[in-house]
Amino acid sequence: MDWVESSEAIAQVDDLLASVGLEHGSRKTLGGTWQDGERCQKGKGSRAAVSTSPGRDMGQPKRGQAGVVVAPGWEKYAWLRHGFSARAGGVSTIYGEGELNLGWTKEDEPGNVAENRMRFLKAIGVQAGKLVTLRQFHSGMVRIVETEDGALEGRLETTEGRAVLRGDGMMTNLPGVMLGVQVADCVPVLVADVRRRAVAAFHAGWRGTLARIVERGIGRMRLRYGSRPQDLIAVVGPAIGPCCYSVGEEVRFEFESQFAYAPELLTEVYDSDPVRDKYPLLFLTARAPGHSNIGPQIHLDLWEANRRQLLDAGVLAKRITVVGECTACSRAGAALKYFSHRGESGFAGRMMGVIGATK
Repeated sequence: MDWVESSEAIAQVDDLLASVGLEHGSRKTLGGTWQDGERCQKGKGSRAAVSTSPGRDMGQPKRGQAGVVVAPGWEKYAWLRHGFSARAGGVSTIYGEGELNLGWTKEDEPGNVAENRMRFLKAIGVQAGKLVTLRQFHSGMVRIVETEDGALEGRLETTEGRAVLRGDGMMTNLPGVMLGVQVADCVPVLVADVRRRAVAAFHAGWRGTLARIVERGIGRMRLRYGSRPQDLIAVVGPAIGPCCYSVGEEVRFEFESQFAYAPELLTEVYDSDPVRDKYPLLFLTARAPGHSNIGPQIHLDLWEANRRQLLDAGVLAKRITVVGECTACSRAGAALKYFSHRGESGFAGRMMGVIGATK
């Protein structure tokens, strides 16, 4: 419910009560309450924002150009290519006109997705290169992408271009190979070893984060490529933020059982309805205390959770960028900037975080 709808709803209730000679009272909301219209702004001021370094948009996409967000400062590595897609600048129409859906979703035409992927790679400066993706399933599984007798292409993709390898993370030191993870709220994390020129991409939803996929993945980079933590740079890409990501008690329990810093990731949010706040007596129920559906939500900060894993893996804090843009609420003008599975009730395209080294 936006503020226009809220104002109209309150006005309707005001008129109804006035018609029978009643006037509304007023009550204060709890200090921690986030109104619907404020929630996204509150999220930007959350604990995660302390470590946030906003990503850089590569300009407003022109006609036929994909929208891309990159980590500031990474352009100094001339061999490195990376980027996070936004939803503008594509040819898909099923989720909205001219949108950049990069996933082989059942709703979109494969030809549209292929064109969108080509536009996105071109936008991040990849004129020719192989894009490798995974069949993601919210795990802690990390794949090493390397040639086996030159069979890289046949081993990783079907003839239709769809991924056949299962996993949620990849790493490679092969030039010309671009690693891509698909997201629509989950956290894309990109890592590069600027000394060894090895790269990695991780898909971290709450399950992958709980499985420490980023921390474990960097451990594998150290074993496989001899990567040193001080040589790594990392970026936590656009994902659903602590402003919009509510979870259940079972997720809270899992995080509290695994991470000593879990209290820093979890927040109780009193998500209020303007009509309820103004006319609380209209919503009284006979339910016992604690059984009403009115109460705090638990919000989880996946941005900070994955930043902490990068730190625990030895990556220097100054070399970590957190884009800090919420896929569920960030806007580019009047339009939503990203796809959001939760924000769009499951009917959403897919974005991608991509990283690789040039030949």
